[in-house]
Amino acid sequence: MSFEDRKQRALTLMDSKKMWRSSYAPPLLRLLWKMGFRIPPLPFVPFWQNFLLMSLSFGPLWGIFMWLSIWQSEGTSAAEAIARTCLAGGLFGIVMAAYQYWLRKANKLPDWTCLGR
Repeated sequence: MSFEDRKQRALTLMDSKKMWRSSYAPPLLRLLWKMGFRIPPLPFVPFWQNFLLMSLSFGPLWGIFMWLSIWQSEGTSAAEAIARTCLAGGLFGIVMAAYQYWLRKANKLPDWTCLGR
């Protein structure tokens, strides 16, 4: 079964369980799909991959925003700004990965590999 078929089956399954589309297929993920990335819907992604995806997408954007809006004018050092950015990205990544894990368990979703059968 192709990735697109499996993805469509997963989306249909999650829709049938009344899950919020914004939870399992946020705009960033839909953009990555349009760009050709083959990433499963988030509840089907392993915890560590969800952590990396969320941390690396949120952390830098938040850090740049904070630098431009607050930290630069406060005189925050670059090292401290980077440390805060990494901490915020890591915390966000852990929380979001845990949320996706919980969604998967609460809705009794099968493994990604089982969707192809």
